[in-house]
Amino acid sequence: MRRAAAGLGLGLVVLAAPPAWSQPAQDPIDALLRPLPKDADVEEAEDTSVSPNAEQDPALPAGPQPYRPYVPPPHPTLTAPVFVHETGKNPDAPATPTEAAYDSRLRLSAASVQGFQGPMDGGWTLSAGGQALYALQLTDRNGAVEGAWRDLRRSGALDAYGFFDIVERTGGRLTFRFADGIVAELHPQGDRWTGELVEGGRRETVSLIRR
Repeated sequence: MRRAAAGLGLGLVVLAAPPAWSQPAQDPIDALLRPLPKDADVEEAEDTSVSPNAEQDPALPAGPQPYRPYVPPPHPTLTAPVFVHETGKNPDAPATPTEAAYDSRLRLSAASVQGFQGPMDGGWTLSAGGQALYALQLTDRNGAVEGAWRDLRRSGALDAYGFFDIVERTGGRLTFRFADGIVAELHPQGDRWTGELVEGGRRETVSLIRR
């Protein structure tokens, strides 16, 4: 009787259990989106930071370096060549390509400026009888002469200097017109200019010499 009851109970349990094939399959995307439990074991990411005790490249500075402005090397101070038999002197190193290019540009610029200068460009002194009368500073560009004058006999006077009203070049002659009707008419003679100066109604022989 007991065996029959036990067999009947086991049969009811088997009938009540749902078949294994009827259970729904687990969704893998749902497993990824579902939050993990608080007590879940999460694998920590590998620490890639540099340890303060790690060895440092000795060629690198130990920390940030202060700003140091660039200081160009000193300019050569020698004014004459150094020969082999001279002791205690060190010759300058050859010019670098940058220095050579800079010097070349300076020479070309100077030659270009001088190419525009005429023969009257520069400083001159107008004298009479060995006494310096006027200092002239002239510019000669493409044949046009301009400039300023200063009366050397009245140093410090407010009206002792000024610009030429006009400088006329006629053939080989030059005519300088100062203020107050002062006129100098000159012609070339050797390395200077000679002629007459009309000043205050008086004429005198003068010469113009480059300073």
